[in-house]
Amino acid sequence: MTDDVTNGETYAGAGVSIDAGEEAVDRIKSHVRSTFRPEVIGDIGGFGGLFALDLARYKKPVLVSSTDGVGTKALVAQATGRFTTIGVDLVAMCVDDLVCQGAEPLFFLDYIAVGRLDPDHIDQLVEGVADGCRQAGCALIGGEMAEHPGAMEAGEFDLVGFAVGIADRDALITGATITPGDVLIALPSQNLRSNGFSLARRVLLERAQLPLDGPAYKGAHHSLADELLAPSVIFSPAIAALQKAVDVRGVAHITGGGIPGNLNRVLPRGTAAEVTRGSWEVPPIFGEIQRLGSVADEEMDRVFNMGVGMIVVVPESESC
Repeated sequence: MTDDVTNGETYAGAGVSIDAGEEAVDRIKSHVRSTFRPEVIGDIGGFGGLFALDLARYKKPVLVSSTDGVGTKALVAQATGRFTTIGVDLVAMCVDDLVCQGAEPLFFLDYIAVGRLDPDHIDQLVEGVADGCRQAGCALIGGEMAEHPGAMEAGEFDLVGFAVGIADRDALITGATITPGDVLIALPSQNLRSNGFSLARRVLLERAQLPLDGPAYKGAHHSLADELLAPSVIFSPAIAALQKAVDVRGVAHITGGGIPGNLNRVLPRGTAAEVTRGSWEVPPIFGEIQRLGSVADEEMDRVFNMGVGMIVVVPESESC
């Protein structure tokens, strides 16, 4: 063996561990398989996920797609070393966009970028993604783990999700049939979901310097970390059930932009919605952020969901 070979560079020396990647794949296999639907063909390890869709169930099938991430909520998970619940958030952000169009989530793919690959962290992340997929009824049929030494620090990570669903064209929810007099139904969210975390972290952790292991707010019996990392509710099954029971004319997923930025997306041109402050209960964490950060009402409304995860538009006659 020559000195050149002995002193040669390796991928591991450059910061990418193939062995850690293979271990991570082995550890997540049971999580992934737990999400499989009957339409999934094959097993883990192929170059592409296979899904045998039975189009005979649909008159005019339309595929609906969505992609999203979890934003800087990932930094809270990183700071606490708790990675499971954020995978649920990832699924929620994607499938709850699909259901706004009236689509049934079919399958999901995830992309995990890390500074240094830790199989235990990957195991927790994918466990959460699989949990979210089971809740939504979609199959986790593929994904990618990418180690980015030099571009990301060792503890840093980011998540991106991709979801595909299906709907009959005649059953798509487009908002086109919304008319004056229709009623808005708010579905509650008890936490921030995955939006507004840059402002929340700036106020709570930097400006107020609250400890993550301290109470979430005065009188709370859970920690600030518990509050911030609480997983998003996945609304897609509830919206699907509601669509079978009543005439759902519009659905808005209240994410970045809050109620003002998202409800308008489903309203026909020339139509306005009236939302009355105080007509629903705002979870305490939002008041804490506003108080500690001296955040204006309008800014709170534009950044956070303020306790509303989804808004459904139905005829007044079907609102009771």
